[in-house]
Amino acid sequence: MFCAPVDFPQSLHPEKGRLPVPTSNSGLSPLDFEGIDSAVSAAVADIAVASSLDELKEVRLAHTGDKAPLTQANRQMAEVASHDKAAAGKALGAARAKVSQAVQERQAELENERDARVLVEEAVDVTLPVRSGPHGARHPLNSLQERMVDTFVAMGWEVAEGPEVEAEWYNFDALNFDADHPARQMQDTFFLESPAGTENESSGLVLRTHTSPVQARAMLERSAALLEEGKGIYVVCPGKTFRTDELDATHTPVFHQIEGLAVDTGLTMAHLKGTLDHLARSMFGPEATTRLRPSFFPFTEPSAEMDLTCFVCSGGDAACRTCSGTGWIEWGGCGMTHPHVLRAAGIDPDTYTAFAFGMGIERTLMFRHGVADMRDMVEGDVRFSRQFGMEI
Repeated sequence: MFCAPVDFPQSLHPEKGRLPVPTSNSGLSPLDFEGIDSAVSAAVADIAVASSLDELKEVRLAHTGDKAPLTQANRQMAEVASHDKAAAGKALGAARAKVSQAVQERQAELENERDARVLVEEAVDVTLPVRSGPHGARHPLNSLQERMVDTFVAMGWEVAEGPEVEAEWYNFDALNFDADHPARQMQDTFFLESPAGTENESSGLVLRTHTSPVQARAMLERSAALLEEGKGIYVVCPGKTFRTDELDATHTPVFHQIEGLAVDTGLTMAHLKGTLDHLARSMFGPEATTRLRPSFFPFTEPSAEMDLTCFVCSGGDAACRTCSGTGWIEWGGCGMTHPHVLRAAGIDPDTYTAFAFGMGIERTLMFRHGVADMRDMVEGDVRFSRQFGMEI
């Protein structure tokens, strides 16, 4: 026969003479204070012997995870009588806090050990030789152009730039080129066609044949300040230019020029000569100098060809093939800006005078470094650029 169920008295703390409440769930009872203390001691002992952060993580999950004794005891708090909940909650809270603090302290110790070990194991000896792979290089034309520009910036000149697709008026008319000037013909200039179906056969646009249009634009932009404030115009104009030349050892259809323009009161050919000598010395050394030979350009009057002392024989070898024994090689053109050009920019030539000059950067590179073939500059072989270093 079946016996009637036994009614147990309300459970009490063992120290108070009461027994733990029997529960329907397995695991540690919230009122088993000795068991809680044992669980905390076991957790602290396991945490203390964890030798790595991974081991510490496993220990933490074992003692604070879902299946941990303290976690299961916390789940049974709902079955504890109301008058025992405060004591049970206080005991469980203190136990879990002690375990959490032990985890944090051990984690800090292990992280410090790991950081110290990494500093030793991953130390790099920066004095050891390394194998460097191939590097690119800046093109010498870019480096040389910047060096030439810096020469003028150091003298207080401005850098002026303009479009490579230029209006025909700026490229020719504003610079005193007549309508029938040979440079306007197709054999010298890249003309841009008008869109198909338009009545006008010419678009009035060209790929600029020189950087002189930038001078015209600079005078137009600065003429008002020149008249109002009396300030001179001193600009240097580097850039890419285009002409219908065949690519060979000394010609290329796309090349680079640098031009200078100075507009002020009282400027003479002497100022021009001094400026060119200074540029020559900065490019070719303290012994370099220039000379001027009479010539003709539509935008200057008087005009001159600018020669440079031969960089091979320095003018002392009659058999020199570079200068044909003359001691001079042609570098560029120059002269006093033509009054018509000044008037086209709104500047009174009776009050102001100006000088201008220009030379090819490719030609300067050939003189400065002895480059024999201009095609080497445009073929894109990095070995050509690398020999000039990484000048900035």
